[in-house]
Amino acid sequence: MDSLITAAARALAAGDPLGALKRVALRDDAPALALRGIAMAQLGDFIRAKALLRRARHAFSPKEAVARARCVVAEAEIALVSRDLGWAAKSLDAARVTLDAHGDRVNAAHARYLELRRFLLIGRLEEVERALSEIDPARLPPASQTIHELVLAGISMRRLRTKQARAALARAADTARRSAIPALTAEVDNAGRILNTPAARLISRGSERLVLLEEVEALLASKAFVVDACRHVVRQERRLISLAKRPVLFALARSLGEAWPGDVPRDALVARAFRLKLTDGSHRARLRVEMARLRAVLRTLADVNATKRGFILSPRIAHEVVVLARPVEEKHAAVLAFLADGESWSSSALAIASGASQRTVQRALDSLAAAGKVQSFGRGRTRRWMTPPMPGIATTLLLSVSLPID
Repeated sequence: MDSLITAAARALAAGDPLGALKRVALRDDAPALALRGIAMAQLGDFIRAKALLRRARHAFSPKEAVARARCVVAEAEIALVSRDLGWAAKSLDAARVTLDAHGDRVNAAHARYLELRRFLLIGRLEEVERALSEIDPARLPPASQTIHELVLAGISMRRLRTKQARAALARAADTARRSAIPALTAEVDNAGRILNTPAARLISRGSERLVLLEEVEALLASKAFVVDACRHVVRQERRLISLAKRPVLFALARSLGEAWPGDVPRDALVARAFRLKLTDGSHRARLRVEMARLRAVLRTLADVNATKRGFILSPRIAHEVVVLARPVEEKHAAVLAFLADGESWSSSALAIASGASQRTVQRALDSLAAAGKVQSFGRGRTRRWMTPPMPGIATTLLLSVSLPID
């Protein structure tokens, strides 16, 4: 490798893409194309970066397996940053195996972390935790150690373990400083802000307020009866009842939780659960049936009793009933939750992350765009959607990840 390539590589490692481009901008050999692609990625031109890296991968000879594998890893990193989650996982895994076999442990570990960060985005926490247990970050450079700690922090936030998350972020901040890469330090700072911004709304006794992630963790560990509208579950301490697949019952439970310690009129319950006006006996009969079902589901935690004007929730043990709701509630809140990270997402990536069909996501995006809440750029496969982060609101509880039961 000649001196210009070496100097450009060092500039990129130090987070200086313009310095790298000054040395290789006019060259079209395979190493220069790869370095130019990485530099363009650091500058935010992901489309140009992907094209350059693809040219570089094809320009390297079959004997240069390590160089080709590194290009694959770089392309995967660009896909992750640009929220294109539909990349070929087998290609990245093959590149990781090649790098590991040739002794490039650092880039092999980086490839593994890219896969784990993708799993973290789409909520596959068990797989991330299992894979992390097999990695020894002490043998990696500071930049890789920072990514390791960021992944640990992300898991802890989604598991509602805020002390562990803060500890991981503190370690990440230390290793990021040692790496001397400004972009990495900024990423750690952005992750840390989640713990200091409201994550949910707490509704209790007719009033509501925004709460931090630590307060949510404390609430779920308390003896309070919690109607969790973020996960569509009802829980008290370690006992949890999921109503995610029973929307009518959850709507009734939430109405009763918001009104506690008072009761809720029958017409209000019919309007909330059935989206109808109470006009005849059939509506009353249907409400009685659904209330009987809710009573049976909640029998271990609470009673649902009839009153003269409606129904009331009576916890068996808890002395407090609260509702935990999303900080922002609207029809397409799930899509907005992912877009709120400030990154640009493709509709296919949003479909993968949210578990919905791509057509459903596209309809949601069109509706949000018509309301001026999101914007797109590009066309066809290069079309991306984004929105500025919702001011002062964390999105951890908006993501589709299950709460811990134990």
